[in-house]
Amino acid sequence: MIGTTLGIIAPHPPIMVAEVGGPRARVTEDSIRAMETAARLLDAYRPDTIVLMSPHAPVARDAFVVDRSESYSGDLGQFGARSVRLAPVGDTALADAIMEAAAAQGLPVLSRTDHASLDAGTLDHGAIVPLSFLDRHGRYALVELSLSFLTLASHRLFGEAVARAAKTLGRRVAFIASGDCSHRLTPDAPAGYSPRASEFDDELVRSLEHNDYGALEHLDPALVEIAAECGLRSFIALGGFLAGTGASTRVLSHEGPWGVGYTTAIAASQDLLALIDEPEVAVAPTGESEPVVLARRAIEAYLREHRIISPPTPSGLLAEQHGAFVSLHRHGDLRGCIGTIAPTAPTLAEEIAHNAIQAATADPRFPPLTTAELEDLDISVDVLHEPEPATLEDLDPRSWGVIVSADWRRGLLLPDLEGVDTVEQQVAIARQKAGIGAAERVRLERFKVDRYH
Repeated sequence: MIGTTLGIIAPHPPIMVAEVGGPRARVTEDSIRAMETAARLLDAYRPDTIVLMSPHAPVARDAFVVDRSESYSGDLGQFGARSVRLAPVGDTALADAIMEAAAAQGLPVLSRTDHASLDAGTLDHGAIVPLSFLDRHGRYALVELSLSFLTLASHRLFGEAVARAAKTLGRRVAFIASGDCSHRLTPDAPAGYSPRASEFDDELVRSLEHNDYGALEHLDPALVEIAAECGLRSFIALGGFLAGTGASTRVLSHEGPWGVGYTTAIAASQDLLALIDEPEVAVAPTGESEPVVLARRAIEAYLREHRIISPPTPSGLLAEQHGAFVSLHRHGDLRGCIGTIAPTAPTLAEEIAHNAIQAATADPRFPPLTTAELEDLDISVDVLHEPEPATLEDLDPRSWGVIVSADWRRGLLLPDLEGVDTVEQQVAIARQKAGIGAAERVRLERFKVDRYH
């Protein structure tokens, strides 16, 4: 755990998430790599709580909105990726402290939790997309903030209130400013085209590179209007959060595919920023996620070179212990699936590498994979959360996996599988896999997974 402060500017296009964009996500490869770097720094910083300001959270025109929920949930189902689900816990004490600090500053502030119309606890894509890269597993508590239509200066003051609240409670906080830049960069841009839109992105990036958040408050209002941006207020709030910390800002990437500008930047103390330049093997050029990269390397090394790889020293999630399943598909058909309900290896990295080789060579339903099949092999990795006791009423095959047990026999079925639409189907298949008869009494458990493609 290093560093004294951390802020992250994060874009939020759903298409950047592999489960949504598929091959199209590669267009935003620079942003993907930058977000992987940001995730590495977040893990090194080890915050108690993430405070995230999203432009797509419910907005009150004349006040800031703070979500005081004890837990959050959300997925990218509206973008075709229901498997990307997040469920972090909330930090209600910090949320309350932020509201108190903001009110003491004379800023109007509302509790999202106290207004049913504001749908408290529901994460929007402006939060889910950054968190899917930075903290998909909910290791850190969360407070989500909404921006407002108050002045830009008010957003700086609100960021300062967040910093004071964190200091009051002794919280180690990372501030994520979610937002995209101009939406009018190309003729086919979603908000229409303006030849001046790129000027906004240029000035924004230049200000960040000079660590000059104050300049963001004084951008030409006409240029801001032309840009049709959605991140400026979040970025200014981050500037308020950083005030007086001595943090420096490093812009990791800026790109403008599909007519929208995406900027990723890190603001931190020098010891944390130094980690950016350290070598890291995290994401393949294809844009695959780190667990899948590891599984693919393990399979290719075993089939091509007849050797078992030793994963590089893992960090973050891969250094933890979890059960994991590795599933292989070719042309949409299952080609192998092997996994462990509970961890059997010292790290998740070793768990994945071992199970990947087993899925390729030891699934009794299929012949061993050949090297000729590697080129068009699709791989997914499911990282299992801790199982919990359940009844039939607790199950949902879209959201929960199931474990069915009778004496020493145990059958598992992962969630969100094609063709498994009802609880009855899910339990019946799990029974069959374990050799448990339909009339036998069973014990049910359910579990969540984080799925990587």
